[in-house]
Amino acid sequence: MKFFSLLAAMTIFIAFEVTAAPSLVECQERDGLPNFFAKLNSGAEVRVAYLGGSITAQDGWRPKTLAWFQQQFPKAHLKEINAAIGGTGSDLGVFRLKQDVLDHQPDLVFVEFAVNDSGVPTEQIQRTMEGIVRQTWRSHPTTDICFVYTIAGNMLKELQQDHLWNSMAAMETLAAHYSIPTINMGLEVARMEKTGKLVFTGEKPKTDEEKKALADKILFSPDSVHPYTDTGHQLYLEAVARGMGKIQHVNHAAGPHVLKEPLRADNWEAAKMIPLSKVTRTGNWSRMDSSKEGLARNFSNFLPELWKADKPQDSIAFRFRGKVVRIYDLVGPDCGQLTVQVDDKPAKKELRFDAYCTYHRLASFTVVDGATDGVHTARVTLLPDMPDKAKILSERHEKMDDPKRFQGKNWYAGAILVVGDLVE
Repeated sequence: MKFFSLLAAMTIFIAFEVTAAPSLVECQERDGLPNFFAKLNSGAEVRVAYLGGSITAQDGWRPKTLAWFQQQFPKAHLKEINAAIGGTGSDLGVFRLKQDVLDHQPDLVFVEFAVNDSGVPTEQIQRTMEGIVRQTWRSHPTTDICFVYTIAGNMLKELQQDHLWNSMAAMETLAAHYSIPTINMGLEVARMEKTGKLVFTGEKPKTDEEKKALADKILFSPDSVHPYTDTGHQLYLEAVARGMGKIQHVNHAAGPHVLKEPLRADNWEAAKMIPLSKVTRTGNWSRMDSSKEGLARNFSNFLPELWKADKPQDSIAFRFRGKVVRIYDLVGPDCGQLTVQVDDKPAKKELRFDAYCTYHRLASFTVVDGATDGVHTARVTLLPDMPDKAKILSERHEKMDDPKRFQGKNWYAGAILVVGDLVE
């Protein structure tokens, strides 16, 4: 799942592996959130981080739960750390965790990636999610973590049959290993849909007849993914409130979390984000000024550095030691295409334009996944060729509203993502 504002229409209608459970429960309290509740009760400043995708980025369960905490604990001073980016999964979250979450000193981190990790192999989900857990507790041992599971339309039947969706099951195994509490925010939604109390997908009624047809029913979402604020997100809030009501009574002493042996030896604890200024740039690169240029300003919260290449053969080169390398960048109307080469292997082409590129959005692409041990060299080069943008847009029945917006063949890059290290 890559960086589409509506989760790239998702791959939510594909059937994925599910895992049976004897009886699903909405909340697994495990060792609770002792440090978080101790700080809430002390009346101190408490920072709550929300790491997730577009469901969390919405004006929904995130601000609703923060307000609920403030209401329940009026002496505390609640601060929000909004680290949600639409269409992104834990495979980006693990790289941006330090910059977007840990550098802000959180007391609690909600992790919401069940929908965007949907269909990703179990092993890969556990690599990235375990990296998030281990990075957090390695640098902030007293920070508590809670996994929350949102829902998309393709998950309904499985939850209604007491089956955990594949991403939820993968995360539950990891949460059990580290005794992390979890809240399945979509479980009650699925049960309400099954009993006819909820319509999962539909437009809000406009006529009296439409309103009558929805009488005594809750309308959850317009698109099978993103809840309505006043109905769907309200149900998410209520699930969190019920869960917290149980979690806060867990009798587990506050104190630093102790890292256990990893569940997976190949987890991504070593994932890091390295600014593009740290690598060799060749050609006509310019660093964009967020105080003057709107594009850089719009993404400055997540990409503090944004560099623009606009001439053929503009390139970056770097040496690395590690198995996985990606580039954190933007795609959009004026973007082009690249070649990516690692060592002396054949170069591959990488488009930075797709059927959703009527606007700019955060993205990433893989340079290498599964590199052998040792030091490797990577080079990424801007090509002179213009992608067939009209044809690409037509895949979603989109058109160029203004051809001038689509004329460029640029590349906007911000950081290197590596599970390992760059080598001088």
